Amino acid sequence: MTVFSRFVKIDIPERLDGAATGKNPEFEVGFAADGAIPFPQVILHGQGQQKLINGAAIRWEEGADGVWTYIATVPAGLLLAGEITVQIEGCRQADLGRAGGGDWVKEYRTLRMTLPIQPKPEIRVSVQGGGPVKVYFGIHKHMHQPYYDTTDRDYWDGEKDGIFGSRVGNYTGFVPEAVRQYIDGGLPHAGLSTSWSGSLIEQLDRCAERGWCGGGFSGWNGALRGMAEARTALGNPRLSFSAFGFFHPLMALIPHRDIVRQIEWHRGIVRAAFGAEASRVLFPPETAFHVRMIPALLEAGIEAVIYDSIHRYRACRDYPYAGLGEGMLPPNPAEQANPPVDDWLQLRNIWAGSKISPTLLRPEYVGYEDPDGRLHKIIAVPAERYIGNEDARGGFGALQYPDVLGQVYDRVAETGSFDPEHPPFFLLHSDGDNHGGGADSYYRHNTGAMVRWLQNDPRFELTTVEDYLRRFPPDPKRVVHIEPGSWSGADNGDPQFMKWFSRYDQPYSPDLNSWAVLTALQNAVYTLEEAGTGSPALAEAVRLMLTAETSCYWYWTGQRVWDQQVTNAANLAHSRIQGEVEAVVRAGRDRTGPTLFAPWVTPENPGGKRWGQGCLLDAPREGVVHSFVSDVSGLERVDLVLRTAGGETRLKMRNHGAYPSETGARATAEYFTAALPVGAGEVRYYIEAEDRRGNVSRGALERVFLA
Repeated sequence: MTVFSRFVKIDIPERLDGAATGKNPEFEVGFAADGAIPFPQVILHGQGQQKLINGAAIRWEEGADGVWTYIATVPAGLLLAGEITVQIEGCRQADLGRAGGGDWVKEYRTLRMTLPIQPKPEIRVSVQGGGPVKVYFGIHKHMHQPYYDTTDRDYWDGEKDGIFGSRVGNYTGFVPEAVRQYIDGGLPHAGLSTSWSGSLIEQLDRCAERGWCGGGFSGWNGALRGMAEARTALGNPRLSFSAFGFFHPLMALIPHRDIVRQIEWHRGIVRAAFGAEASRVLFPPETAFHVRMIPALLEAGIEAVIYDSIHRYRACRDYPYAGLGEGMLPPNPAEQANPPVDDWLQLRNIWAGSKISPTLLRPEYVGYEDPDGRLHKIIAVPAERYIGNEDARGGFGALQYPDVLGQVYDRVAETGSFDPEHPPFFLLHSDGDNHGGGADSYYRHNTGAMVRWLQNDPRFELTTVEDYLRRFPPDPKRVVHIEPGSWSGADNGDPQFMKWFSRYDQPYSPDLNSWAVLTALQNAVYTLEEAGTGSPALAEAVRLMLTAETSCYWYWTGQRVWDQQVTNAANLAHSRIQGEVEAVVRAGRDRTGPTLFAPWVTPENPGGKRWGQGCLLDAPREGVVHSFVSDVSGLERVDLVLRTAGGETRLKMRNHGAYPSETGARATAEYFTAALPVGAGEVRYYIEAEDRRGNVSRGALERVFLA
């Protein structure tokens, strides 16, 4: 038997029409060689994966002219639509153990698989609006890396090199490539928004300067800067760099002034890195939103904020709570301030732990009333929890856009709830550098398939947030409430942000320790700032404080390297400014009120439900408010001000002393609690504290229902 030396013929389809599933039909790859191939195989490369065809899947026969013909059968359902590289190869050694790299003969061909052209779906006419129903959606990609050592910006090792090096495409060309497909596909309003933390940008600049990650980040932002100039039909950026907090802080749990400062710092680095202005639309880290953030966001120039949609659903009266499968406790009745809706939909063919309401999937004004009765309002843009989660797994193949978004479309049409002036709009948001939603196949194959779908399905339109708001501005006279909370990846994003309060019910909590340490540092820094001493060390202390606000240092509770980070930053900051702070206090120049940490309530729903072992249990009716308070001049009083139907009362909060630190903190805040009145119904409350110099601070106006 003569062993082959070369391929003499290769036959593959020039193109395939994908099945309705979006995957390949069965097809064949034929090839012929000038002899017998001991180990023939076909390798299919596409969408970030490889599929091997060999063994019994390849049949062969010897021709009379010495040419051997091989037919490889590719099963249906292996590949997703897009460009596929076909690698045909064989080994010239009959003994595979003796084969070297030079014994393998390889040939490459390319085929393209397209989605089948479906009949254009029926465009249904709404009852309310009288026009054709249409659903709008957007894409958001989030990029972040924290500082792995809060006290050393230059800290780097092999692990960091691997973390960043595995994401070169995500941080350079993937996003511009996706946007280019929107443009080439003729989608007039399509684009995407993307959030980049300042800590990530600084570290990428350092990678470029020092050649880390094999030099992969040289000129890392070139394609991003170039695409930042592309515009939609309305002149808005196709690639919108969302407003964000520089160090990825959990904005719902940091003071007003630091929210503003984090956003302003971030604007500066976006301008420097990408040659573009940050958007006036904010993507809050962890999609964590609380209405008490609104005054600070407005001060920072934010016009709209993105939030996780479930917190709008749960803020309706008669919300159909789904029980344990929802992953959160029932909503606190005080948060259910909005009228009921009647278009609840249980999504199929994706994981959805509870029902959604298509009529609530649109930007609206959301409001916050402060202790003085002033209303602050901002536009809130929903990121749909369940559809976004499925999209994060990798787009087409994970999320079948026509089917799942079609369910939203059909429900709007069925209920006659379409409002042509405020049509449905929501974002599909995910990390842009992790898991399926960060894979190259998402940005390339998925985007191409999505564009082709949208070109043939007029029921849906991909648009930027800015274009949607220009075309369909929400009614400023209609102001709603949104329950606090974050995205589902943070222990399902409960309203009290318990992902960042881990072990709060135990004698010692690393998370509570970090909040207490941070609160003490914030007060020291604010005191020195407001005293106007011109301290040369103040800038370093401010940066350490803002770095310590990085939410990641709470996310991985129980790992010493993370639990220690806030204390390390705070201790270094105190060492730089402590002498000057003490001098300000001695001179009687402290003009700063106490720093108050955002309060939390236990149990979460007094008189409602609490977690049991795999079940829900009745919660005690006795509720307790907790907080940390710190002041460099000492505390004179800390009061809880309650507003009920019977009027306003003031309760003295109990001081438990400084929170006991196990991280060697130089300073930590004092821990205060107050018992809430049983059965008081819906209550508004805030904390007021006075230091020994007569400086007074008030917290945000909160709400809770006491059964």
